[in-house]
This record gives sequence, C-alpha cells and structure tokens, in this order.
Amino acid sequence: MNNITTDQMMEIRKNVLDKEFFRMNDRQREAVFCVNGPLLILAGAGSGKTTVLVNRIANIIRYGNAYISKTISSYLTEEDLKAARRYLSADEPLTPQVKGHFAVEPCRPWQILAITFTNKAAGELKNRLIAMLGEEGNDIWASTFHSTCARMLRHDGEKLGYSNHFTIYDTDDSRRMMKECQKTLNIDDKILSYKSILSAISHAKDSMILPGEYVQQAGNDSRLGMIGQAYKLYQAKLKEADAMDFDDLICNAVYLLQQNPDVLEYYQNKFRYVMVDEYQDTNHAQYLLVKLLAQKSANLCVVGDDDQSIYKFRGATIENILSFEKNFPNAKVIRLEQNYRSTKNILNAANAVIENNRERKGKTLWTDNPAGEKLGVHTAFSEQDEADFIAKKILEGVAAGRKFSDHAILYRMNSQSNILEKIFVKSGIPYRIIGGLRFYERKEIRDMIAYLSVINNPYDEIRLRRIINQPKRSIGDKTIAQATEIAATLGESVFDVIKTADQYEPLKRTAPKLLQFAATMQQLIDAANDEHTSLNELYHLILDKTDYIGSLKASENDDVQDRIDNINELASNLIKYEEDNGEEATLSGFLEEVSLLTDIDNFDGNFDSVVMMTIHSAKGLEFPVVFLPGFEEGIFPGMQAIYNPLEIEEERRLAYVAITRAKEELYVVNAESRMIFGSTSRNKPSRFVEEIPEELVVRSRTREWKKPAPGMSLPTSAFEARVVTTESARSFGPSNLIHSEPPKVGFKVGDSVVHKTFGTGMILSVSPMGNDTLLEIAFEQAGTKKLMANFARLQKA
Repeated sequence: MNNITTDQMMEIRKNVLDKEFFRMNDRQREAVFCVNGPLLILAGAGSGKTTVLVNRIANIIRYGNAYISKTISSYLTEEDLKAARRYLSADEPLTPQVKGHFAVEPCRPWQILAITFTNKAAGELKNRLIAMLGEEGNDIWASTFHSTCARMLRHDGEKLGYSNHFTIYDTDDSRRMMKECQKTLNIDDKILSYKSILSAISHAKDSMILPGEYVQQAGNDSRLGMIGQAYKLYQAKLKEADAMDFDDLICNAVYLLQQNPDVLEYYQNKFRYVMVDEYQDTNHAQYLLVKLLAQKSANLCVVGDDDQSIYKFRGATIENILSFEKNFPNAKVIRLEQNYRSTKNILNAANAVIENNRERKGKTLWTDNPAGEKLGVHTAFSEQDEADFIAKKILEGVAAGRKFSDHAILYRMNSQSNILEKIFVKSGIPYRIIGGLRFYERKEIRDMIAYLSVINNPYDEIRLRRIINQPKRSIGDKTIAQATEIAATLGESVFDVIKTADQYEPLKRTAPKLLQFAATMQQLIDAANDEHTSLNELYHLILDKTDYIGSLKASENDDVQDRIDNINELASNLIKYEEDNGEEATLSGFLEEVSLLTDIDNFDGNFDSVVMMTIHSAKGLEFPVVFLPGFEEGIFPGMQAIYNPLEIEEERRLAYVAITRAKEELYVVNAESRMIFGSTSRNKPSRFVEEIPEELVVRSRTREWKKPAPGMSLPTSAFEARVVTTESARSFGPSNLIHSEPPKVGFKVGDSVVHKTFGTGMILSVSPMGNDTLLEIAFEQAGTKKLMANFARLQKA
C-alpha cells in the first residue's frame, strides 16, 4: 500500500463508517462514534436515544474506536481499500472480514454492560441489537439496575452472608415484615405508619445509610429513633429470611464491590464499556455502583434528560446528571435536540413550559414534523363534565377513523380515573388502566409464587406464613406464633421447627398437621432439586399435592373460574420462561424475573382500548392523541408543591413529560369545580397551562352544565357494544352526568340472547350499575363478553 497515505486510509475508513450509520443525524452519529472516555448524551424527548444506544453498541463491537483513532490495522490490505471504494461508490457490500480489518480495538459483546430502568426497555434494546448483530447480541449484559445487581449477588452474595437462592421481597412482603417489626417494637401504626417507616428506610438505603448510622443521626428525635430501631430489626429479619428488598439489591451490590477488591476487579475487567439509560432518574447508591464499575476503564456513557427527572419521591437525585462533568472529569457532552415524535405545536408548547425551570442544563427541541393541530385547552364545569368532554372527543376520533388505542389519558393522581371509568362504561368506550391490580398481585397468583419461593428458599418466613394455611389446614395464628418463638429461641428457621413439630410441647396438639405440611413441602423441595423436573412439572406438582384448585371450587365464590384461569395462565408463563431461557432456566431466575416486573413491563399496545395511567407510568411511551385532565392549581401542581420552588420545578418537569407523550393531538383540561376526597373545591387553571403561548392553543369551555334530557346519553354511533376489559372493570355507583333509561327488557342469569354482532349467547351474570346493567354473556362464537344492557340492543332468543 505504498501509493496511499495514512491520512487517506483514515479518510476512507471514516467514509465507510459514515455510510454504515447514514440513517442517523449528525449529533446522533457524533454520539455513536464517541467511544472512549466519559460521555453524557443529553437526549431530549423523542430524539431517538434508543437508536443511538443500539448503534453505539454495534459500532463498539464491530469497529471499536476506528472513527477517531489514528491507528491503522496491520491486516488492512490494498484489496480491502478497493472493496471499500466499491462500497462507497456502488453500494457493493463489505464482507465481515473487510469490516474487521477496519476495526480498532473492537469489543466483545459480553464486555459491554447496558443498564436501563425497565425490563421493557432492556428487552427492546436487546431485540434491536440481535436484529443488527445476530445472536451475539444476546451476549450483552442489557438489564435493569435491579436485575444487574441481582445477577452479581446470585454469583457472590455469600461474601455478604446470603445464599445464591436468596428471595427478593416485593412491596407486599416488605409491608408484612414491617408490621411484624412494629408489633415487636410496640410501634402503633396510627402514630407511625408502616408506610412512613418503609419510605424512610428506602430513602436511607438510596443514600447508603446503614441502620446503625440512621439511629446515630436520629439523636434525640424520638420519631427518627423509632424508625431507626424498626430499620435495624427489619434488616435483621431480612437477613434471617435470606431475603433482600428492592433497595437492598442496589446497596448490597455496592457493598459487595466496596468490601471485596477481587470481585470489583473482576467486574471492572469484565466490562470495558458501561452505559446507563435514564441517568437523570438515578439515586446516590446507583451513582456509586456505576462509578465503581467504570472506574478502571473510564468508558462510561450515560444517556438522560434533566428535563425529565421526575422520580425525586423515589430517591432519584437530579444532581447526578447536572454534576456529571464535575464527577467525571474530561467528560464530553452531546445534545440530541431533534425530535421525531411530536408536531411543532406540541414541541413548542413543551419548550415554553420547561424554559421556566432554572435547575437545568438547557436545550431546545426542534422538529421537521409539520405544525399540526393546535393544542386544545378546555375548561370544564366539573370533573364529570371533564370526563364527558374527553369521552366525546374520543368517540369523535374513532368515528373519524382512529382506533381507541390511539388515545391515552394521563393524570397526576390515580384517583382521577374513577369518574372517567364511569363515563367510559356508560359510553361503551373500552379502556385499560396501567398500574391497577396486576396479574402477579392477584391472591391466587401470590399464593402460587409463595409456594415456589419457599421451595426455592425455605428460610423465607414471610412467604411460609402465607402458604401454611393456603389451602386451609386448620393451623392457627397461635400455632404459627409458637413455632416462630421456638425458632427464634433455638436460632433455627421456622421451617426446621415445623419439620420436627412433635418434639416441642407447645406444638404437640397441631403437630400432625404441621408434619403433614412439612412433608408435602419437602417432597416439593426434593422435586425442585431433581434436575429432571421442569418448572412446569414442579408447578403442577404443587397444585396436585396441595389440591389448591379443589379448595377454590369448594369455596363456591363467584370468581372461581377466573381464579382458576389465572392459575393456568401462570403455568403458561412458566413454560414461556423455560422456552426463552433454555438450559439456563432456574426457579430462582423465574422468581427474580417476576419480582422485578414493573407496571410498564405489562403494557401491551396491541389491545384496541383507551389507555389510562399516571404521568409517571407513561414515561417513555407515546400516543397519537393525549388527554391531560386536572390541570389545576392544587392538583397539578399539587398543593404540597405550590410554595416550594424546587418542588414546582419537579412538577413542571412532570408536565413537560406529559406534554411530550403526544404525537399529533394534545388536549389539556381543567375543571372549574372538582370534588376531591369528599369535598368540592374551586381551583384556578394550572400555571403550566398559562405558560403555553396563546398562539399555540385553541381554548374552549363549558359555559353552563346542562343535565341531559331523560333517555339521552353520549353518542355511540357504530360503537353499540363495546367490551370493558375484566382487568379494568370496577364496581361503581350512579353517575350524575349520564342518565339513561333502564333496559326495556329485564334479563336474568340463564337467559338466551341474540346480539347483532356476536350472535347467540347465554347470560352468565347480571350486575346493576346505576341506571344500567352490566351483563356477562357467553357467546357461542365470540366467547365471553361484558356488555352494558342499554347499549347492547340484545334480543331474547
């Protein structure tokens, strides 16, 4: 290659890489090619940050630092350069071998750690990497903070005194344990609630404050002193149960690295590159973890948006992103300001609102998208009128060709959904609530997960207590308390005491029942330890040995079949987990996956129904049409924030997140009067509405609320029979807004009916709801549906 200079070879290589990533804009490509050293990518809403992360990882694996490096591979040949020129001029594909010759210090996939905040985001990242890189994309550590830490602790947790089968306690488990601590310490929940204690403990763990330190810092403050004592006992009980709560996963991973130089060295050598998404939402413990892992290589890339820092109540500190350059000297900052999601009007409104914040790095989003519709700002008479307006707009949108799933309603407080649900049921609008009762929170599912947890970790006393009488075995609370006391005296686990119950005088009377339970559990534990037993087989063995389904049927509750269906659905989840993980599938792994699920991980956009959720839950999502109800002073911003400038800034960031979820249409709604928690208040429109320039909005208002004439209701057009999904159907009283005539024909369970669309069916249940009736009907062809009688236009067969 005597005829070509090093500079010319570098130029050809740059051109090749520019063409490889030509679909990205200039700032995105800059972030992709900035490989070594600390990097902060300030990614505005809808700016394609996931695309940047995926392509940056792909570039590091394929080409390493080739774009910037002055090093030329000794393997590069004249033929390679000719192939590159043909690629640049005629799109002739480059072979993997030629690409490899252009690379400079490329990285193996398993040397990259990519941390996200949700399983959904981690899954999307990994799927896109696999699409780009093939199966080697599977080798990248792409997971949430909690999953990453759990994986480390499963491997080296014994250095902190935990087994590799430790249990991860969810919110309900923590609540049960804290109530036990309160009882032991004589703390009245009315004086100091378990919620307050757990919240204080969570914030302490976020800041890496140990129980002893907390007690010491409490000084003469009796309230903090009580929390400190509860914290000490709570941690001791967790350790006894070989369990960790969510916060422990992060803290213990940090302690593991700090206290064990060999472990720290292992992970620092393993991960040449560390990347963190949603960095603005990290707390102090997470900051320490990231700093420790990236300390040796200094190749830390964080992606975030200070304008979307909205989780202060969970311990997140915006200072982590604001002080990034200070904490990581020589850091480079790249701003992604081109938005691909929203119209100009929506984006300009968001910019106008967030510019009122002082604590920010500063950026201005722009877009090539059209101006689009102006924002609708509507003042309603009341919360009922507000819901009426939203329902009307949704039905108009669907009549014009939109799907129900194009519409999302994002609110500040969960309680705002109540009146909307009532109106939607009346109007035949299908809806789903994200963040309501989730699958894994249902009683029967929690029971089954508890069985699996105790099989995995017999020291898990909280879950053991849950299942010892599920199904009923006539083992009372007094017996359980006696077994617990004996265990504490002997320094053994409750399960060990139960296995030898006939040896203890206080347990003699119930010993046969306890021994039978222990024998059943031991059979299940033995089965789990048999490598030939699949998780699905173990699960069905639990159902067989406990006769759990038989006990459900014997209860004769109305929801028995639904609960049995849920139990069967859990079997499907186990099968899918085993299929996805192959030989690496373990009981511990499944339980960990379940425990770390979040609301948004359960979001599925394939259902044609309106989505309702809090703004916090909506982060990272987008919808063609968004409604923001309750934009009033005292609601949004909340009353507790109005007199605190820092809290107002957090609320304004939340408003910015809400506005930027909308792609095409945005409606901001406030009510002149609203009933909140039993009392009616009159609030001014939110300051955030007033911060939107007048030229961007179209205002409307309800001049006077008029009660609909008898028999009138919201128009339903072609949407005569809409299903309210089971997960979001709730029992409620009559609405003051909609007054419909009662059904002209009475229906009762067992009636055969005919529906215009669904055909012939039989009524399974009849539930009065105000002036209407909810019918559950098993149709011969369409399956089971829930319909409102006033709108279904049913005829008796």
